[in-house]
Order: sequence, then C-alpha cells, then structure tokens
Amino acid sequence: MSAGHGFRVIGLISGTSIDGIDVAAADLHAEDGTVVLTPLGELDVPYPDPLREGLLAALPPNPCTAGELTRLDTGVGQAFADAAARGAEELAGGKADLVASLGQTVFHWVEDGHVHGTLQLGQPAWIAERTGLPVLADLRARDVAAGGHGAPLASTFDQLWLRGLAQDGGRPVAALNLGGIANITVVTGDEPAIAYDTGPANALLDLAAHRVSGQRSDVDGRLALGGSVRSDLLTRLLADPYFAAAPPKSTGKEYFNGPYLDAALAGLPPVEPGDLLATLTEFTAVTVADECKRHGVTTVIASGGGVANPALMTALARNLPSVLKTSDDLGLPGAGKEAYLTALLGWLTWCGVPGTVPSATGARGPRLLGALVPGAGPLILPAPLGGTVTRLRVAEKAG
Repeated sequence: MSAGHGFRVIGLISGTSIDGIDVAAADLHAEDGTVVLTPLGELDVPYPDPLREGLLAALPPNPCTAGELTRLDTGVGQAFADAAARGAEELAGGKADLVASLGQTVFHWVEDGHVHGTLQLGQPAWIAERTGLPVLADLRARDVAAGGHGAPLASTFDQLWLRGLAQDGGRPVAALNLGGIANITVVTGDEPAIAYDTGPANALLDLAAHRVSGQRSDVDGRLALGGSVRSDLLTRLLADPYFAAAPPKSTGKEYFNGPYLDAALAGLPPVEPGDLLATLTEFTAVTVADECKRHGVTTVIASGGGVANPALMTALARNLPSVLKTSDDLGLPGAGKEAYLTALLGWLTWCGVPGTVPSATGARGPRLLGALVPGAGPLILPAPLGGTVTRLRVAEKAG
C-alpha cells in the first residue's frame, strides 16, 4: 500500500445534545497500513436559536409533520453548509478535497434490540452547492441495512487509534465518548473491538438542568456538586433493562428523555434540584464504570462535551478502577473528536476502504459507508487504496 498524497477532509457532525455543529479539518494519508491523521483545527458553530428550538421540538416523544421535517432538513443543511465553508476557509486554507457530514440525528428506530432505520437531517446538496466540494453524507444507513446498529461509528476510529496502546500494555483500553449518550469502544491488542452505548451522559443532565435552572446544561457541574446522591432514585434508574441487555446495543433521546425522567421520579419523595443533578451524574458514572469493569479495562480515554463537566469527571474517576485520561492527553483534541471521526469516515470511503467494525455495530460484515454528492465538477475518486488499514496515528498538528 503506497502512501499516496494526502487528502484534506472537512468533518461535520451535530451530536444528540443538539448544541451546534462540530467542524474539524484533517489531512489524511496512508503509510504501510497506518492512517496518518494530521489535525488542522476545529470549530464549534452554534445553531441559530430558532433552528435549535425547532430540532428539540421535533424529537420524540413530540409529533413532527413532514412539512416541519422538510424545513428542518433544509435549515440543518444550510447551517452545515455555512459551517463547512468556514472549515474549508479557516482550517484548511481554502484547499479541501472533500466534506464528510454525519448530519443531525433526529430518530434512531430501535425495536427489540434491532435497529430498523435511522434518520439524520442536513440535506448535503446545500453543502455541495455552498462549497463546490463533493460531500459524503448519510453515513449510518448502510451499516443498518447490513444488520448493524449504525452506531457507534466511533469504534472505527478507536480501534485503529488505540490498538497499539492496548498491545503495549497487554490490557484492554476503552475510548469513552460523553455526548448526549455515553458510548464506549473496548480495544484489545488482537480481538476485534466492541463498542456500544452504555446509556445517557448529558441527555438527562441537560434536561434536568433546564428544568430546575432554565440553563441548557449544568455549567461546570455546579448544581451536581452542590447536591447529594439520592440512593432511592439511583436504584430505580439502574434497574432499567437497557443496562442488563447484551451488546451490540444503541440508544438515544427516543428513550432517555423527559417522560423517562418523570417515570423514574414518580412516587418518590420530592428530589431537590442539586440532588437530582448529583444523582443523574452518578447514574452516568456508574453505568459507564460497570461496563468498563465488565471488560477488564485498565485505561479509559474520554472525549466529548461531558469531559468539561468536573462533577461528571470526578464521579467517573471515583467509580472507575482504571486510569482516566482525555483524548487531548494523546494528542487528539477531545472537543473535535467526533468531527475528526467523521473526516476519517469520509477519507475511508473516498479511498474505497470499509468504514465499519462489524464486531461493534453488529452488522453482517464491513461496509463502505455513505452517499456521495458531487461538488462543482464531476466526481473523480482516487484509485482504491487496496489492502486494509490497521492503525491510526495522530500526527503533530500542522503549523
């Protein structure tokens, strides 16, 4: 496998917290089975308030019409187009080759542990029209069609990135993403990686913080740090059957939402605001730690918005029997990790390499992901890479 020249890819994603668009630019090339990813920079582009409010209002269990879905698909597409244009200009020096978009998930259709469909908004034609670049979008659907969960796609990045660390230490390493939902990828030196959603991270925390304070989130974990864990509520939350189900599994705000929290609180003595946030923080920490213990993990590498919450990180460190680090400690900016993942997925498809880990998503086999929308000119793909890539190395940031 030759190194070839690098491709500059803009990765775009908005997570389940619906705060805005994570943008990253990366230069990617292959060297003897290793993907070399050079981070060029990250941006966090907030959604306009009306769009964010519209997206939140469209989430289950709320109803949503076809008309509203169309308006949101266009609104997200236009917001992603603006974010991609900024990423290409500000981060990639105006010289990007491809945009990869994971869009905005609004529904993940799970029944009896099987995923039947998943919907991401953000019409890619707007991005192609605005930037003139080819766009790879709809990255989850092919894995779902092949019998997988379409998630967590972070397993692709994590298996390549952390395998060397697991081999060197001789013990499993877990990558932990703390978004709206928490997910882990367990990487060993020789076995295929497994990855799945452990349960809620910020989904219930943000909801509860908004209810009690009107804020979007528990800023700096202040509410949680001022409260105490209510063991009656924690016991009830931990009894949910999702946590006992075997992986592969995935979940979302279709499940962990307002009615879920109402049901958990029903019939209990009143819970003070600080105690509610402290208990939900402990709930995330315990459910993550239990899964890490199950796999004998000795090192956890955390990323995602939850890393900025000291109450959550303190609770995790207390519950985990392993070393807790952040992806920044390993040279990868944690705030942009999912956007760098999206750039990697774009590069893999562009170079003809499957972008899934079947042992993680539960699919029948590895698949090339996504649908390509041409840019200003005809689509000219590079010759397929040939062979496979087994490692990922994060190179020193350019400049």
